[in-house]
Amino acid sequence: MSEARLPIRRNPAFSFRAILAGVFALAITGLAGCSSNDDEIPYEERPVEQIYNKAMDHMAAGEYIPATKEFDEVERQHPYSEWARRSMLMGAYANYKVNQYDEAILSAQRFISLHPSNKDVPYAYYLVGLCYYEQISDVGRDQTMTENALNSFYELTRRFPNSEYARDARLKIDLTLDHLAGKEMEIGRYYLNRHDYIAAINRFRTVIERYQTTTHTPEALERLTEAYLSLGIKTEAQTAAAILGYNFPGSEWYEDSYALLAEQGLEPQENKDSWISRAWNSVF
Repeated sequence: MSEARLPIRRNPAFSFRAILAGVFALAITGLAGCSSNDDEIPYEERPVEQIYNKAMDHMAAGEYIPATKEFDEVERQHPYSEWARRSMLMGAYANYKVNQYDEAILSAQRFISLHPSNKDVPYAYYLVGLCYYEQISDVGRDQTMTENALNSFYELTRRFPNSEYARDARLKIDLTLDHLAGKEMEIGRYYLNRHDYIAAINRFRTVIERYQTTTHTPEALERLTEAYLSLGIKTEAQTAAAILGYNFPGSEWYEDSYALLAEQGLEPQENKDSWISRAWNSVF
């Protein structure tokens, strides 16, 4: 998934956010690019300001790979300096810009671990989440990255609910939840088509219990109606259709559920003791 980069602000001297915003501005005007130079920098003792400034020159030119090497050099030669702290997070951002996600995640997580009270920690959490988020694959594949992105954004919103990154993190949480629900629906449909109704019901149940606020909920309720009718469990089918009709009365999924029940002379009717009712009421 591609993602618009958020400009970052901050105060005064040595402002990480101001620097990053400047880099961002240059990138979007077409200066962004990456170098193919993967050679290691030979060790040469240099003043920390010189190394850091060279790294920033690479960043300004969109040469992110050479920039990462210079930021690493700051940490190697001057590990206890303020410049090293800044280099750790700037290096993470540079790695992120060239899709070196594993390196970016490691640097950002190291920053969080070593500087837990720093004001840029929320951004470090956000960067970790973005790295996972941009590796999310379609619902037909493994969803480990989706889970990792979700957990990272949850952690950000839990620890820093009022940070400038929390709002975007919440939007991405909704999208990742919808993606995970889509995965459950795909597997559930597969089982339903094979007439493995119990396995299908378990998948649709997960959507109702864990991903109830996603766009997949109306279909999950209709599929439950279909699966329970196929098993002859009429009260559960009627309950699924009743909840679907009450909450999504104009949807095609409700029309399909109503038609399925009508074929057997039944109508939507909620059973308050059904797991579907309990799951629904636990959220709403």
